Amino acid sequence: MKTHGKQDIDDFLKHKTITVAGMSRSGGKFANHAVKELLQKGYRILAVHPQAETVDGLSCSKSVSDLKGESEALFVCLPPEQARQVVTEAAAAGFKYVWLQQGAESEAAVNCCRENGMSVISGECILMFAEPAGFGHRLHRGLWRWLGKLPD
Repeated sequence: MKTHGKQDIDDFLKHKTITVAGMSRSGGKFANHAVKELLQKGYRILAVHPQAETVDGLSCSKSVSDLKGESEALFVCLPPEQARQVVTEAAAAGFKYVWLQQGAESEAAVNCCRENGMSVISGECILMFAEPAGFGHRLHRGLWRWLGKLPD
């Protein structure tokens, strides 16, 4: 479910502080991998985890509501039903930009973003667009460009 264009992606990634919901304490989730890469690319990460005080060395807030005013960009890497709840909290906390990683998107979460005036990206891998992209993601992006699947 794609909901965006290239400008939406650029607008999200210009924020150098990104709130992340969906990291696991075990370190085995995609969100943990994405955070490591985003940190290497110079982004500041604000982690959200409802039970953990720290994940992968990052202090965690219990909810996105706790980060009101500290970030406008939220990266969500949760199952769709949890993503909807986090997006609702983000809207109330004043977030303006939401990236629903592939697998986190749902019609309900996307609609919540739209109803609350938030820019939403869904159905894309953040690592394919955050620069500098690694070799594999550059290759993937080139393939998508060739197939006409890249956002305009």
